[in-house]
Amino acid sequence: MYGSRDPGSSASMADQGSASGYLNGKKPPAFTWEVRANDRNYHLQFKKKFAFYLTKKKYAGNAIKTAKYNILTFLPLNLYEQLHRMANVYFLFVILLQTFPEISTLPWYTLLFPLSCLLTIRGLRDLIDDIGRHQSDRKINSRPCEILSGKRFHWQKWRDICVGDIVRLRKENFVPADMLLLWSSEPSSLCYVETADIDGETNLKFRQALLVTHQELVSEESMAAFDGKVICEEPNSRMHSFTGTLEWKGEMYSLDSERILLRGCKIRNTDVCYGLVIYAGFDSKIMRNCGKIKRKKTKLDHMMDRLVIIIFLVLLLISLCLAIASGFWARRFQEKHSYLSTLYKHTTPVKQAFFNFWGFTILLSIIVPMSMYITFEFIYLVNSFFINWDLEMYYAIKDIPAKARSTSLNDQLGQIEYIFSDKTGTLTQNIMSFKKCCINGTIYAGMGMGHENKQPSRSGLTWSHRADKKLEFYDPVLLEAVQQDTDPVLREFLRLLALCHTVMVEENDNQLVYQAASPDEEALVLAARNLGYVFLARTQDTITISELGVKRTYKVLAMLDFNSDRKRMSVLVRDPEGTIRLYTKGADTVILERLHRQGPNETVTEMALDHFAAETLRTLCLASKVVSEADYSKWSRRYHEASVLLQDRARELDKVYEEMEQNLQLLGATAIEDKLQDGVPETIQLLKLGNIKVWVLTGDKQETATNIGYACKLLTDDMEILEEKEISEILEAYWVSNNNLSGSGEALCSSRLFQQCPEASRHKKRALIINGDFLDKILHTGEVLKNGRERLGQWLACFKATGSQEQGSLVEKAFVDLATSCQAVICCRVTPKQKSLIVQLVKKHKNAITLAIGDGANDVNMIKTADIGVGISGLEGMQAVQCSDYALAQFRYLQRLLLVHGRWAYLRICKFLRYFFYKTFAGLMAQVWFSFHSGFTAQPLYEGWFLALYNVFYTAYPVFSMGLLEQDVSAKKSLEFPELYVIGQRDELFNYRIFGMTLLHGVSTSLASFYIALWAFEDRVGSKVVGDYESFAITVATSAFLSVIVEIIMDTKFWTALSFLMVTASVLFFCLFSFLTQNIHAFKIAPAIFRFPDASKNALTDPYILLIVLLSLVVNTIPSLTIRLYRTIMGKTTIQQKIRLKTKREPEPSVELHAHIRRGSFHRRSSYAFSHKEGYAGLITRGDSLRVKGTRSTVLSLLHQETTPASSSFHVPSA
Repeated sequence: MYGSRDPGSSASMADQGSASGYLNGKKPPAFTWEVRANDRNYHLQFKKKFAFYLTKKKYAGNAIKTAKYNILTFLPLNLYEQLHRMANVYFLFVILLQTFPEISTLPWYTLLFPLSCLLTIRGLRDLIDDIGRHQSDRKINSRPCEILSGKRFHWQKWRDICVGDIVRLRKENFVPADMLLLWSSEPSSLCYVETADIDGETNLKFRQALLVTHQELVSEESMAAFDGKVICEEPNSRMHSFTGTLEWKGEMYSLDSERILLRGCKIRNTDVCYGLVIYAGFDSKIMRNCGKIKRKKTKLDHMMDRLVIIIFLVLLLISLCLAIASGFWARRFQEKHSYLSTLYKHTTPVKQAFFNFWGFTILLSIIVPMSMYITFEFIYLVNSFFINWDLEMYYAIKDIPAKARSTSLNDQLGQIEYIFSDKTGTLTQNIMSFKKCCINGTIYAGMGMGHENKQPSRSGLTWSHRADKKLEFYDPVLLEAVQQDTDPVLREFLRLLALCHTVMVEENDNQLVYQAASPDEEALVLAARNLGYVFLARTQDTITISELGVKRTYKVLAMLDFNSDRKRMSVLVRDPEGTIRLYTKGADTVILERLHRQGPNETVTEMALDHFAAETLRTLCLASKVVSEADYSKWSRRYHEASVLLQDRARELDKVYEEMEQNLQLLGATAIEDKLQDGVPETIQLLKLGNIKVWVLTGDKQETATNIGYACKLLTDDMEILEEKEISEILEAYWVSNNNLSGSGEALCSSRLFQQCPEASRHKKRALIINGDFLDKILHTGEVLKNGRERLGQWLACFKATGSQEQGSLVEKAFVDLATSCQAVICCRVTPKQKSLIVQLVKKHKNAITLAIGDGANDVNMIKTADIGVGISGLEGMQAVQCSDYALAQFRYLQRLLLVHGRWAYLRICKFLRYFFYKTFAGLMAQVWFSFHSGFTAQPLYEGWFLALYNVFYTAYPVFSMGLLEQDVSAKKSLEFPELYVIGQRDELFNYRIFGMTLLHGVSTSLASFYIALWAFEDRVGSKVVGDYESFAITVATSAFLSVIVEIIMDTKFWTALSFLMVTASVLFFCLFSFLTQNIHAFKIAPAIFRFPDASKNALTDPYILLIVLLSLVVNTIPSLTIRLYRTIMGKTTIQQKIRLKTKREPEPSVELHAHIRRGSFHRRSSYAFSHKEGYAGLITRGDSLRVKGTRSTVLSLLHQETTPASSSFHVPSA
């Protein structure tokens, strides 16, 4: 969290002065980063080692490079990456074997061609992705900026910025590097920034320059002469902290994060500012949080790599056995037939066995065919097009379709177990809307946008020209009550909304423009404006408002600032009649306990708060009181004494505030809606039913994130919320019990984790809410436990003795076990790097498939780390989309992406793999059986053309259509029954057991096809006395081919025209190529290539052969039919049967946005509507944030007088 300044401090800028006493004139040993202003040569002389003895510049340039390849590195690096796939290594090995003519069965280039095609397809895909990254880098690096060069500012590119440069920024500019703020056009050199790309928040934050630079650097000449030296910490990823000093003119000044503008921030409400570049390019904090591009592989990819190794080892074992058998057979044959010894003069049985080993290896290598991987790529590509073409995921309002940016991860979309989501811009729209209020016991509920036809009734009002036409809240009853102006409580309620805030106002083209530190504040002020109480202006000690058209000015006596402990803010004013009034707004839990008395109106208000909270609205209680002159005089003295304290100022001020904020009179309550994206609650409900856990990782504060958790139904009222205290106690107890164990088993330790929970809570639904600071402590070797009780001192000594790395890993695992046992997890105030770390921990300790979804640069690291990264095309730019695997316009489309496309893709790929392996084993394992009857030689059973075309034309198309279009249920049913998604999470459709069954099925099919034909051919009978080797090969091939086709037909669940076409095409191709490759004329032209003249014609026209084929087909089909019949009889229901059974049951209740269980006030969750940090009240009361009249026009006129950017001048605004 950003640091904050004590409110009301009269010495707020004095503490920016000389820090030499604190620093003792010495540079702290950790501060090794030295930056000298306007001195590029100084920084160029420093080098640092980065690999072996190579060095590079210590101070990075500002150009960034997120692309992986360049012209020189693409080919070698991409090939290196592709050879990490075991299948490619396997194919390359087989090609190398084919280069030896003694053992070659096919020319080596015939295998090199398909491998080259495969590598080219994947290489082009990687190249296209990388070109997109190059274009993005070029666009960012070419952004214009003004850099001080010599004595003038010149327009240059972001990539030209160096450490030590002074850069000028204007309103709406993005900050190009991490910079020390030197001066701004705002009073006291304040600079307002929006950090949406860093922490997802769009509310404004302020930075402030040092007093010395604000006063001294007042012209371009003084900027050019500035020679200060910044000494600070080395570049790091800590987004919310900075420690350093500025040395200038013999003095040293302390620096913190309040002085730093981070790369990626946007300058808002500040005309011009100047900064000194501290960290550039990849040294900047946001880039340090971005992480590296990782090559992602699916779970099935990893399994396929292992299967290839297993298959290759089995293949080598089979080849070795057959080679040994061939050696024995050759020796026995030579002994038995010695008259043929001249044929074996130049060989021996051992040599023959050696060559046969490699011959079998090559012959059987087609069990893992290259065509499978090429078909793989096409299936992935087409399924990606299906995602791109899905109109259900097309966002018509902004014309944004879904886009599959990666084409090789589709099946993993069907196996997601954890979703890590950003909040702002992903779950919410970050738009606050005033929805309801309760005033003096009366509830007013806005009628919303459906009643614009009643809006013209405002036209007769005196304040109608000030009203915000876009405000959705409209209640005619409340409007009438305001016009009558007879209710003093209503008057005070609206007056409070117009007075008690830190909003700044400007007038632009006769329109009031509010600049709020948070969208909540703006929503309340706009609501008051639409109801006739218009905030017009403020000075350091006054606020001017218009009350029903009458202008009134209130003197501000004190502003009692908000902070996260107080959970409220107050303003003490003297009205035009001279009465002193205190107006307070804050969380219900703190306001209600400070009331003077409890009456009927308070009871109604509490009921209203219950009602508002049940609708997941962000609530505030409003109260006021009249303060006597005597009480104010006494309190004012104590307030002044506390505000000038040098020690414990904040604590003493809180005590003084507490004295004033007592005996309040309740005015009412407000309810603000933090608008969710459309369909978010329904989507999260569906995902939870699909056994997918959703974690929210946000940079926002805890109260806001918790409220959104309830709004989107991630949190429910019956959940037990675990926060810091409970988590510490559970982990502490776990740690102590773990260290008392003998270390015999980590599983035992993990099982004891939840024994630490109270008995009553063990069976309840639980949610875990944690912030970034606490997470850091947990993950840094159990540091959080050091804050526990003193009895842990003994444990800490033990911890140091046992090795921190192992113990730290146990704490990580304990935390992950605890978090994953909860139904919901919300992590607040986390940095981009922490988001990535959380994803890594779940992947590491749970071996789970993860998905990260976000819309800003602060989500990039998380998106890169997760197995699947989804970018939302939102308001925060396209950084997340550019680094993502899939791009969506709305969070709600995630349900269709996973539950429909993901599940279908997983189903299709699994069936494709299963049947590709089945058809390969069924057709080609006959080579092994044939070797037992061919003297264990590596002679092929089949014609060479059959081997070449079997996996390309004969059997590929039906399997290909299955991989493209197969469905078990429709898209509608997939969404109605999200429980079906569990199949992919459990790897039920393709695993080692399924592969083993597929192997046995294929082997049994090949055995039946081979030995039924062999048994029939032993009699050598038939109408044409067919009994030769060629006819036998054709019979076995036809039996295996038709068995495979029938098996695929039986298991296809979703038939389309393409499915029929593919099956028909396979049979026709088999007939066509058999005729072409076995044509007698082709044999005459090239007998060495076309070796089976008229074999199919002779064999397949013989009724006897056809009966053999039919018998083999029946025998091969019976096991599949038997298994299906067994499952039906024994009650093992299919998916469709499960759906029909569930449909007959009572339907699930629909997802609603309103809670049905009413909460009592004693356990109402407080979802108060504050989202800005403390410190703004102090800025206002000191006048730091207020422009003196004429200041802005002077600055603007000076800026407009510049003829060219390169020769612009720089002046201090007039006072």
